[in-house]
Amino acid sequence: MVQNAKDPLSAPGTQQLGLVVIGRNEGERLARCLESVGDVAAARVYVDSGSRDDSVAIARRAGFDVIVLSAPPAFTAARARNAGIARLLAEHPELAFVQVVDGDCELRARWLQTALATLQAAGDLAAVFGRRRERYPERSLYNAICDDEWNAPVGVASGFGGDVMCRIAALRQVDFYNASMIAGEDTELAMRLRKAGWRIRCLDAEMTLHDADIRRFSQWWSRARRAGHGYAQMAALHPDARDPNWPRSVRSIVLWGGVAPLTCLAAAIGALSIDPRLWALVAAVPAAWLFNVLRLARHQRRRGLDARVARGSAVLLMLGKLPQVLGVAGYYRDRLLGRTSRLIEYKGAQSA
Repeated sequence: MVQNAKDPLSAPGTQQLGLVVIGRNEGERLARCLESVGDVAAARVYVDSGSRDDSVAIARRAGFDVIVLSAPPAFTAARARNAGIARLLAEHPELAFVQVVDGDCELRARWLQTALATLQAAGDLAAVFGRRRERYPERSLYNAICDDEWNAPVGVASGFGGDVMCRIAALRQVDFYNASMIAGEDTELAMRLRKAGWRIRCLDAEMTLHDADIRRFSQWWSRARRAGHGYAQMAALHPDARDPNWPRSVRSIVLWGGVAPLTCLAAAIGALSIDPRLWALVAAVPAAWLFNVLRLARHQRRRGLDARVARGSAVLLMLGKLPQVLGVAGYYRDRLLGRTSRLIEYKGAQSA
């Protein structure tokens, strides 16, 4: 275990900590991730979900126990994390805590000590996480928006992301991650933990560097579509959810990504063929859309974002309802047909 990427941990109880790294086609990003982990623990596992690059070889060279998943069943981050945790517990049943890390992230110095000490001191905490930052926020507006997305308020939290340290007893109580989810599996797990009486906390500490590597509109579109699928599934699993209020999020997606554009299109057809007064309705829809963009941009500026990122974030939040409604529709289509949803990817494979 490590104080930084190289030095061993000395805190009591660190022998109870295991590590799971998951990845798919992360290449150089995975190499940086595993290097940042160093000799974090004897109990450390890398789980690969069908990589076409040399990710498996990279992990083996780094001395990790490697699990290579096959398909079917479908690859999901949740399935990979469950497989990694199961391997850890089979070989190290004494483990009490597990740090899970996505393969496109790097652990920051002293995060493990801080997180572990917090969990050991508070028996009602199921999970803790810290500040995840984008490695290259300056490379694209999309990366800059992701960096802001990771900036959760310090204190009691309603959910967490892919990088988190969890109490294994809490995970056992709620039966770990939902392996069927292709998106949103982390916040869905957090919801079940909270319903079981556990607390989650965001710590005032640097946790990981993340490399979203989103440089093209098509990548952003795919990521937004995946998010829509996640919202729909979380709302279906937790119709009583209010913090976060996933049913309300889905209604907003359907309104702005489906009803509003279809209404505008129908009104335009009607104005051309039935009644020119319908042009007023055609104009009203984009006016309402623009009003929301301006409102969101003002809110983002008040939160401290610079003008460029605030404006871009506002536009993409509203425009993102279009791919998100496709994700919502995809979830309900697959549910109706009784088939497993396919992974929605937005990154390409890298070579190390």
